[in-house]
Amino acid sequence: MPTTPHRPDRPRRPKPAEFELLKHLARAGGEGRPAAWSSMEVGKLLGVSQQAADRYLRNLATEGKISRSLGGRKQRLELLPAGREELRREYGELRRLFEGPARLAFAGTVASGLGEGRYYLSRPGYLVQFAERLGYTPYPGTLNLKLSASDLTLAASTKSWRGIRIDGFSASGRTFGGASCHAAHLNGRPAHLIMPDRTHHTESVEFIAPEFLRGALGVSDGDRVDVVLEEAETSA
Repeated sequence: MPTTPHRPDRPRRPKPAEFELLKHLARAGGEGRPAAWSSMEVGKLLGVSQQAADRYLRNLATEGKISRSLGGRKQRLELLPAGREELRREYGELRRLFEGPARLAFAGTVASGLGEGRYYLSRPGYLVQFAERLGYTPYPGTLNLKLSASDLTLAASTKSWRGIRIDGFSASGRTFGGASCHAAHLNGRPAHLIMPDRTHHTESVEFIAPEFLRGALGVSDGDRVDVVLEEAETSA
């Protein structure tokens, strides 16, 4: 898990009108396709005053959920990835309400990582939380699975799931980022998917367990591993 700048583990939840604005921007084209609206037009869309609309726009822009380019009578408003994540989390809440916890199944191939997992998983600030929240101390290293583009999209959808939270912390002048863990079975063997808040990995996901997963599964680079992920009943 890479070192990241400090940020709150549980950011401010947007107000209902701000959610509506994010949805309007998604309908207008989403990421990469700005909408040209004035604050007055945004106010009419949301059923609020121009002043309130401008306040919501500032809030979302400050938090990096939208981009806002001022100029002339209208402004270019674009939904950013962080804004889409807010919508995905809201969707997750509604899905759980009507359908219950989610379950995903896909496959990946074993790949060598950069060796960062051993360092980060040995940090005391993480070890205490793993023991308390997962019920075990992970083997000092992660199993990396390389996924297809479609399966990476599936794995990324866990960002809207309830998960086991591992909070970020500071130690020895460094800041270590937080992550979320989700129960998993790899070829039927229990483990946890660990999803750092920020990661440099673009083609793979990481798993932890109390045992050396490569040895327990009898796998090496290039071998296929079947994955089943299960959403927690409640957040931890």
